[in-house]
Amino acid sequence: MAGRGKEQDGSRDPRASLALLWGEQEQPTRGPKPKLSPQRIAAAAAELADAEGLDAVSMNKVAGGFGVSAMALYRYVPGKTELVELMVESVLAEGPDLSGVPDGDWRAAVREWTRQCARVYAAHPWLLGATAMRRQIMGPCQLRWLDAALAALEPTGLGGAGRHRVFLLLIGLVRNLAQQHSDHEEEREEEWNRLAGELLARHADRFPALTKAVAEGAFEPDGTDPLEFGLDRILDGVEALVAGHERRGSTGRE
Repeated sequence: MAGRGKEQDGSRDPRASLALLWGEQEQPTRGPKPKLSPQRIAAAAAELADAEGLDAVSMNKVAGGFGVSAMALYRYVPGKTELVELMVESVLAEGPDLSGVPDGDWRAAVREWTRQCARVYAAHPWLLGATAMRRQIMGPCQLRWLDAALAALEPTGLGGAGRHRVFLLLIGLVRNLAQQHSDHEEEREEEWNRLAGELLARHADRFPALTKAVAEGAFEPDGTDPLEFGLDRILDGVEALVAGHERRGSTGRE
């Protein structure tokens, strides 16, 4: 109950949260061996979120899965905020694995990193909301993904700031597509498209460019993978940036 109070009054201790997330909290030297662990609790909560969404996750519901009271969980996790942070770590624990990419092939490495990242978001739709929290504390698994992306971009010769900006483009692409997928409802979209089409037909003279694009099939599926399309555009842009630096005899720093 004390942990929940801290969340509600905003007096959360970031040092304690970091220690929990990084496994650096002090371990009791006496008393019975703990029956649970923050990692087990986080894994169970992640499974619940996969099945029912992030809003369905509560200390009471997770505790029920273990056959204990919510109070028993507060011994391991102070509250839901910390639990969500641990859940993120749980699903990011595996990967990214770029071992199959040839050394120095930064395009292939970045492409593989982005594909793997997109698969994680697709497998755990709640991850989008969980990683959008303000002042979010990042754990070692989440930082490992960032580190791998920056390492994949090192052969470009871009400086640290440039590599980080490219990372932001890549994760932005992944998250944007994850959001589109999350918002998609087939029946609702079909009805919306029908109504929007009728509305546009009545006001075609006010939106000539849009009307022309619709007539040319702008919103019709054409088999293009939006992830691959976006990746190609980003990678082409980075390649042009690198080439421009090389032509100017740049040191690679932005």
